[in-house]
Amino acid sequence: MNALSPLGMVSEIPSSNQMQSDAERAISDDSDMEVQKDYFVEKDGVKFAGTHLLIDLWGATNLCDPDHIDRALREAAEAAGATILHSHFHHFSPNGGVSGVLVLAESHISIHTWPERDFAAIDIFMCGACNPYRGITALKAAFKPASINLGEQRRGLIA
Repeated sequence: MNALSPLGMVSEIPSSNQMQSDAERAISDDSDMEVQKDYFVEKDGVKFAGTHLLIDLWGATNLCDPDHIDRALREAAEAAGATILHSHFHHFSPNGGVSGVLVLAESHISIHTWPERDFAAIDIFMCGACNPYRGITALKAAFKPASINLGEQRRGLIA
């Protein structure tokens, strides 16, 4: 992880969901039978790997501060029920955009900002019991967009 530090901001702060997962893991380690989880999702009779949201925020604010963006994405991940593993953000200049990722046990949340256009592109991809839609409220509160364009893709469809 130290190799990433010179490239930008790296955070290894675990989420409360991670701490719960560690506790649950300790309990399951004590049991004689280990049950293998299937993280694929079944919704409306369709089975797939996970839900990938493509979120465009227009007229957004707070797009230059990596610390603010990290907190916002963490709040979105925790609201969705995801387990945060670590994050990495790069600030392009003192007044420039930010690109970064929050790595989750259930996949990731990524962001790219263009403050000169008041625009942010956010991807939320989650598998398992997480609900990525629950994170949108945290993103709205953090970036106060004038409008949002939202798309959904189901990844890894099983025929």
